[in-house]
Amino acid sequence: MSEHKATIKWSRGGKEFAYRTYSRDHTWVVNGNEMPASATTAYLGNPNRVDPEAALVAALSSCHMLTFLYVAMRAGFVVTSYEDDAVGVMRKNERGAIWVSAVTLNPRIAYGSAKPPTAADVEHLHHLAHEQCFIANSVKTEIRIGVKPPAPVA
Repeated sequence: MSEHKATIKWSRGGKEFAYRTYSRDHTWVVNGNEMPASATTAYLGNPNRVDPEAALVAALSSCHMLTFLYVAMRAGFVVTSYEDDAVGVMRKNERGAIWVSAVTLNPRIAYGSAKPPTAADVEHLHHLAHEQCFIANSVKTEIRIGVKPPAPVA
């Protein structure tokens, strides 16, 4: 159906190649755009760059939002704003490997129509968005949605 590519670039840059000294800084090139990346700070990464774990959380949140906007529009609701403070949690699995075991999405959504969705409508829209989100369908991470009641019409 479609293909998505990324180029990852890293160089030792002359530094000693030892755990505490090699740089975790690297660059992602996606759709011709460069993004500075690094390891998470717990693994000696640069806090001023995006780390892969945060990028996974952002990708899940972004995909859910884009799918939610689509299903809300199809259902006749007008969304005026959407914000999400998504949180990913890393744990050890049964084999002792560390993984992003859960991501909780905390969307705050404002609606602009005279007929905002009910709490049941919002729950159903999030359910549809989760079922149809490409990224959610690609991972085994548990994804939770902290559904809040609809905000007043803006």
